[in-house]
Amino acid sequence: MKRGSSAVPKLTTGLDVGDRWTALCAVDETGAAIERGRIATTPAGVERRFRQGPVQRIVLEAGKQSPWMSRLLASWGHEVIVANPRRVRLIAAAANKDDPRDAETLARLGRLDPQLLRPITHRSAEAQQDLAVVRARDALVRSRTLLINHVRGVVKSLGSRVPRCSAHAFARQADRVVPDALRPALAPMIAIIEQLTGEIRRQTRAIEALVQTRYPEALPLQQVKGVGPITALAYVLVLEDPTRFATARSVGPYLGLVPRRRQSSRADPQLRITKTGDGLLRRLLVQSAHYVLGPFGPECDLRGYGERISARGGKNAKKRAVVAVARKLSAVLYHLWVTGEAYEPGHGAAPKVAA
Repeated sequence: MKRGSSAVPKLTTGLDVGDRWTALCAVDETGAAIERGRIATTPAGVERRFRQGPVQRIVLEAGKQSPWMSRLLASWGHEVIVANPRRVRLIAAAANKDDPRDAETLARLGRLDPQLLRPITHRSAEAQQDLAVVRARDALVRSRTLLINHVRGVVKSLGSRVPRCSAHAFARQADRVVPDALRPALAPMIAIIEQLTGEIRRQTRAIEALVQTRYPEALPLQQVKGVGPITALAYVLVLEDPTRFATARSVGPYLGLVPRRRQSSRADPQLRITKTGDGLLRRLLVQSAHYVLGPFGPECDLRGYGERISARGGKNAKKRAVVAVARKLSAVLYHLWVTGEAYEPGHGAAPKVAA
């Protein structure tokens, strides 16, 4: 069976994947349910049920367990469709919702037209493992930020203040100014912040090593000021295969950097971005856009593009400019990745008019 085939398969099985058990429902080409049951949500349980059986179309929702399960099923020749949960409203809004019914709904939707489910392509196991390094560093940074904000707030409540400094220097600066009365409460937190800082440094070096040794395609992406090894590696690992995208402009919608739309008749309100796709990469691109538009950002076409949008004024003009620059940056990085060209900061920039 060809992947993504529009023909009605002889056998379609829907899987509602749970933490311990997975409900299944199989329907034939006429739509009749011929099997209902459940299997253990483990590689051994999946293997016992599907390795020796007939080749079929298998539909499951995207979730924590879907990456390994979809790869395992596909390795046995099955046509695997990982449904986008945002598209399966029949499950989320069902009046009578349980695992067997959800599995049957997935099977029936997958039998008729898989494209209605907006299938998701999971990355390879290797890319998932390397992306875990980037996600681990991100979790450490957010944990450190939470602790830093707590320490600053507690110290400020007693009339003191930790000097403005970088996160890397915070533990040293805070240790100097914390009142003695607060040391029993805050000293352990300051020690943890210092420990997290050291671990973040080690994770950063590991990411830089990955770029140099295993993902050299991420090096050209760092030509853009504001894009470092972390953002470049995350970009390469999340997209993984650039041929999946028809054009560079397809990356922005994939990462949820385009506005929602609810157009009806003459009404076409301005809505927030969709925020679909990978949240970590979207956040990293937004951070890079903040740098481009910030006081240390270089003069380039990206900066000029954002400044023109911000100059239009209106509500949340600066926020819209940052998102627009992040969306355009995603297209620029795609172009650099695919073509291998040198980045020209002034390419496409509006000419400056002499005073």
